[in-house]
Amino acid sequence: MRKSVRILLVGDAGVGKSSLITSLIKEQFVEQVPAVVAEVTIPPEVTPEKVTTQIADSPSNPAQIDVLRDEIRKANVICVVYDVNVPETFTRLTTYWLGFIQEIVGVDKIPIILVGNKIDLRRNVGGHTINSSDPHQNQNPLERGVAPIMRQYKEVETCVECSAKALQNIPEVFYYAQKSVLHPTAPLYDAKTSELKPDCVAALRRIFHLCDVGKDNALSDSELNAFQFKCFGAPLQQRELDGVKEVVRQHDANDVTAAGLTEAGFLFLHKLFIQRGRLETTWMVLRKFGYDDSLVLRDDFLHPPIEVDAESTTELTSNGYQFFISLFKSFDKDHDGALCPQELEQLFSTSPGNPFLSYNTNGAQTSTGASGSGLSTPAHTLGSPAEPFECTVTTKDGWITLQGFLALWSMSTLLDVQKTLAYLAYLGYPEDTKTAIKVTRSKRLDLKKRRTSRNVFLVYVFGATGSGKTSLLRSFSGKELRERHIPTTKINVAVNAVSVQGADKYLVLQEFPANGPDAETVQNRKRMEGCALAVFVYDSTDPNSFAYVERLKTRIEDPTIPCLVVATRSDLEAVPQSTSITPADFCTANNLPPPIAFSAVTGPREAFVTMASVAMSPHLATKAPPVQGVLSGFARLVGLSSGTAEEPVSLPSRLVRLSLFSGVLVGAGYGVYRLVQTQRLNALGFAAAAPPAVATTTAAAVAAKATPALPKRS
Repeated sequence: MRKSVRILLVGDAGVGKSSLITSLIKEQFVEQVPAVVAEVTIPPEVTPEKVTTQIADSPSNPAQIDVLRDEIRKANVICVVYDVNVPETFTRLTTYWLGFIQEIVGVDKIPIILVGNKIDLRRNVGGHTINSSDPHQNQNPLERGVAPIMRQYKEVETCVECSAKALQNIPEVFYYAQKSVLHPTAPLYDAKTSELKPDCVAALRRIFHLCDVGKDNALSDSELNAFQFKCFGAPLQQRELDGVKEVVRQHDANDVTAAGLTEAGFLFLHKLFIQRGRLETTWMVLRKFGYDDSLVLRDDFLHPPIEVDAESTTELTSNGYQFFISLFKSFDKDHDGALCPQELEQLFSTSPGNPFLSYNTNGAQTSTGASGSGLSTPAHTLGSPAEPFECTVTTKDGWITLQGFLALWSMSTLLDVQKTLAYLAYLGYPEDTKTAIKVTRSKRLDLKKRRTSRNVFLVYVFGATGSGKTSLLRSFSGKELRERHIPTTKINVAVNAVSVQGADKYLVLQEFPANGPDAETVQNRKRMEGCALAVFVYDSTDPNSFAYVERLKTRIEDPTIPCLVVATRSDLEAVPQSTSITPADFCTANNLPPPIAFSAVTGPREAFVTMASVAMSPHLATKAPPVQGVLSGFARLVGLSSGTAEEPVSLPSRLVRLSLFSGVLVGAGYGVYRLVQTQRLNALGFAAAAPPAVATTTAAAVAAKATPALPKRS
């Protein structure tokens, strides 16, 4: 909505331009006025539309034509004044003035009001009695020429007759001028065809479908009242609702059904408003739903400013999640818990389209993240568009489930909050879209509090070619293993929820290609700022796989980034790694938990729960604490604290986790570690096992053989 309107009066000399302005301001006629009066500013509280109004006079002297041109360029609306008693001034509307204005600003670029002044001097013309109090009366032959002008020049909004001397219709002149700017006809209605313009129809259709909460292609009385309250702040009485529907029914009985007002009936109502001069009604509706004067959704409506510093992230609030849950359910017509392609198309019909089509086979996004968040991904590293939902949970037919739907919006909000804000607006979020978004507290404060309040975590996945990174991601999103290995050349993404202590946490796993992009990423401190957890993957059956992890991990400069090592293919026999230090000893030396065993074949989800648990406790990766501190911190992550499980796991699994530690701590701290371990095993009723022989197997392989698979989330 504009905050100011600039009205310019032009016309031949002597038609009364200056007198019109003077009579409006002084509310009396002044005989002697300057040839050009000074510009007048009317404060917003004085005008009906509550906008500042500037009224400017213009010179008629040809010597000042450059001044006139400048004034025309600055104007929002132009009143072309003529003398109703001097036919030549009327003729020059088409022979000079309208063409001159078009030459400066273009055709149909600025609204024009034709103003016939000095009607007080016209009493009886051509045998017709003139009622000069009617601003639209066109009784004499001169004024009957206005209709052809309006048909020829679309920018001409209306013609108002007035008298500066008799103070007749002076406020109306400037009211219609102001109204033509605030509620223009041109974007909405084609006077030649007497039809709504295509852009107007498209906007009103979108509004209709947003208000059709029941998705039955009709607005019920309750939906109509909700629409009425949103736009005008007050509901309609039942008799008023019935009256509106009766007006539509008289035009076409099919436009009102038992379910309510149809889309055709909704469009007819707005066409009727415009034809009856009530453009402000339609414009109030359009602006309430975010449209500007060009019938384009405003940028501030789609992208409201939101401050996110480099150490914070963005997530959906409970209101945001509830909106997407309700949206999903309202379009899931067959109640099968998934959206088929047709249902999905209908869901995004009020938007530019499915926003997740810009993700590659495993979900990599082709747009960059929010500036300043440290989460942006270089566009040149991303995959090409393919199946949009391989990165999250779907049915066997590839239809998105509610869990996958929420996961995608969690990822979108984390990686590109402006995209989520825009789609909240497109899809009809009922409040200020920023109420659907929360900015998390800074990473620095999380470290100080020794706990994070975040629910969505960005996890970077690194590893050598063939180490099983893609299989890890596909397993996380519930996808089948590929029959053959396809080297990763672009960033892949998977997103899903894991339950940690009864609460859903979303992990966004980003897999980086080896031999270049991954090294560039770990050495880019700004890129790593957005990383909640770095996962280093190696193949436990490949003796050369861990060497890549060892080299890459040492390049991370930020000590506050939590890290995990994952040993894949744990369902197969592990082989010794060719490195000078075992994976378990490497983890010990770098203050990391022992390697996590993972097999895409057996599909245990416990690895992902551990990832979420570590991401939720970032303080454990800040610096190396004393031995006892290491033990207590790691024990909490794997579910043990003073011999008590924080997370329910089977006793054999706990045994394996404890035995993993037996090869972790070496040197001076080893005796302390073994003592604590033995005490905990004895407390559980088991005898401590001897440390596994690192030369014959890996700790990760041992873990996989005894770790039970957790059921997948539906």
